Amino acid sequence: MDTRTMYDLMIVANELEFGELSQKLENHFIESKASWLRTYFTFVYHSIFKHNKFQNLEKFCNDIIIKHPSIIFESVEFTSLHESALVSILERDDLQMKESEIWDYVIKWGTAQNPTLPKKLEEWSDENFMTLKATLQRCLPLVRYFHISNSDIMDKIKPYKKILDKQLWNDWKQHLILPDRPIKSTILPPRLVLKQELPRAIELFSTIINEEHASMIASWIDNRPTSYSSRDNPYEFQLILRGSKDGFAPRTFWNICDGHANTIVVTKVKGTNEILGGFNPLAWDNTKEGYMKTDESFIFSFKDANIQNSILSRVKNENRALCHSPWKDIVGPNFGNCEFMIQSFVSNFTRDTVSLCKNTGYYEKNIRTTGDRFSIIDYEVFKIIKKSI
Repeated sequence: MDTRTMYDLMIVANELEFGELSQKLENHFIESKASWLRTYFTFVYHSIFKHNKFQNLEKFCNDIIIKHPSIIFESVEFTSLHESALVSILERDDLQMKESEIWDYVIKWGTAQNPTLPKKLEEWSDENFMTLKATLQRCLPLVRYFHISNSDIMDKIKPYKKILDKQLWNDWKQHLILPDRPIKSTILPPRLVLKQELPRAIELFSTIINEEHASMIASWIDNRPTSYSSRDNPYEFQLILRGSKDGFAPRTFWNICDGHANTIVVTKVKGTNEILGGFNPLAWDNTKEGYMKTDESFIFSFKDANIQNSILSRVKNENRALCHSPWKDIVGPNFGNCEFMIQSFVSNFTRDTVSLCKNTGYYEKNIRTTGDRFSIIDYEVFKIIKKSI
């Protein structure tokens, strides 16, 4: 039985209230499958909070998150996090984040749950603030307000003071002027700062692909009949660009990736769990226009993000392997003639549905089962570097 099937069995056992079996499988994962849990961390973390009886897994995951909060807070799926999961993180005294940053993410999560709220805060009504307050009723008491700098209180929290209890706001003002005078609000202790160096092995290199995806892509680069394992992958995937950090404008892609050769582009399709990508052995060049020649490029997909549901398509027409568009404010990476292309007419790959994968014969096969245009949630570009022996 493979690991994913075993994990699914644990979920089913929990749903059917086979408590002993569910708990044994849970403990087995923590004791023997910790590496797999880290590889599929985001998936695992979201799934355990759809149920209420995986306390050991919850602690295992939260012990990682408090040391490496970016794994969840900077994930493209952060705003879809279950409320109980967010609360369980905020409750931790040892969460390694500045309190003002925690506040920012709490507001980000809360507003994402209410997409009808006005985009500009100055347009909010009292009802809008009450809506956000109701959404965050379990999170707001967990913020350590009295350990936020005065400047951050004024810049970040004051604009949202209507979602706070009046007593808390009044107590904070009193504490600022007369810090020795008693107040009615509870002052939570500052979060503990961990001194030890954090192990790099837990850090996730990508928000889209995992180590198993990377190992399979590496095997395609080397034309291997079987995939590398995550332990013997000979390549390092060095992140050059991440849309959610660097921006989604097509011109940003050309500016950042210019001059970089041996790169992998990976995207996550909005509305599905598809991963689409391509390998370019040539250097991206924002001064060139037209087709670029190579016989080593390929495009690929992972349906449902599953390596078992992958499609590999190698270039057939080496003279038209890649296309550097003259319209670099619209078109980003383009393999073949739109065999795999992301583009945007509004300078943001996530804001319109015009990216495309179609079969024009320049590559072996279509990497999607549909020719529909799509939008993306995020994309990343990695430089592929041979590891030193």
